[in-house]
Amino acid sequence: MALTLYAHPFSSYCQKVLIALWENDTPFAYRHLEEPGAAEERAALWPLGRFPVLVDEGRTVAESSIIIEHLQLYHPGPTRFLPGDPEAALEVRFLDRFFDHYVMAPAQLPVAEALRADGRKDAAMGEARRALQIAYAWLEARLSGCTWAAGESFSLADCAAAPALFYADWVHPIGAEFPGVRAYRARLLARPSFARAVEEARPYRGYFPLGAPDRD
Repeated sequence: MALTLYAHPFSSYCQKVLIALWENDTPFAYRHLEEPGAAEERAALWPLGRFPVLVDEGRTVAESSIIIEHLQLYHPGPTRFLPGDPEAALEVRFLDRFFDHYVMAPAQLPVAEALRADGRKDAAMGEARRALQIAYAWLEARLSGCTWAAGESFSLADCAAAPALFYADWVHPIGAEFPGVRAYRARLLARPSFARAVEEARPYRGYFPLGAPDRD
């Protein structure tokens, strides 16, 4: 098989790529990182310690956004993750960065601290709540009149948004004052590609050090 993905189903950035693969029914070999030898293979391919990692006919591709752009270039399907218009594509790329840096990154702060023996979880939680509240407010205004992050077409930005908002809401629940963000998160959860990612990750919820809620 041409494509091999090294990933873990509970990882937000792995889910981001899995969404893109499943959106277009792209065939690939799934090297689950808890399978024997998979982590060692991944480390040999990309020694910086991050995942997911995609291998395409011997070529190693790292970083979730780049992997999705690679898929559109070399394994396109009905769902286009970047529009052809350069200006519209720039907006999609900006929103992809927004969800990674301003939603997923602060949500990960208290998680990372909770995993440390000497972690400052409470301080990190306060910092995360402040950052996420600002991000939710910005997104509430940005989503007005939109079905998906960048308009009416599902894109790279939505691949990033789905796991980011899913886990961020576990860390700092999206309040009733953000009905547009709550509705958008619900639409993402109903999307078959992300619904599959959520179900395949369900057995690993015990890994979430803050305690996974029962509502999703």
